[in-house]
Amino acid sequence: MAKQSNLETFLGGFAKILGEKWQVDLLLKAGDTEEGEAISAHKLVMAARSKVFKKMLESDKFKVSDGKIETVTLYELKQEELEALVEFIYNNRSVLSEKEKKHVRPLYIAADKYEIPHLRDLCRNKLISSLNSSNALNVLELSLIPFDKALNNSAANFIVGNLRTICDSVEFKVFTGRNPDLSVEIVKAYFTQRCNGQYV
Repeated sequence: MAKQSNLETFLGGFAKILGEKWQVDLLLKAGDTEEGEAISAHKLVMAARSKVFKKMLESDKFKVSDGKIETVTLYELKQEELEALVEFIYNNRSVLSEKEKKHVRPLYIAADKYEIPHLRDLCRNKLISSLNSSNALNVLELSLIPFDKALNNSAANFIVGNLRTICDSVEFKVFTGRNPDLSVEIVKAYFTQRCNGQYV
């Protein structure tokens, strides 16, 4: 096994204390967590990575815990998604791991909700690079909660550029039922670009 460099050891410090469960003072539970199942964490690390966690952990509930390990439930995440979120928070990465890529959509939403901008940026980039005819409509809807201009523009441009293929899908029929105004805008953009000679 190759020896870690000093930089790798330094960057992996948070992940190491998570793995060792050293001085754990917080438990995180997912919405679908079984009774007694939780992920160990550290208030300081969670607060350092997330403005929302920092505000939450500064509340009186957590200040008066008398050494008790508090539990926070993230109801919107499933167990595997929460594991991926915690792994990201504890690792210093500039790219998503395979596990994080697998859960990119819920991680994108969690990154926005818990104010973790670096994770949101990485998830946005992955969503954009993964656009295809079967997921573009879902990505467009995702870009609206909350509005993310870069993601919205990328998804909308992909849809307009591939509308002939996409409009034949079941997903498009469902999408138009949920988003009639947005569907009209997409069709108008398609015909505008077609009249300008961009699509034949």
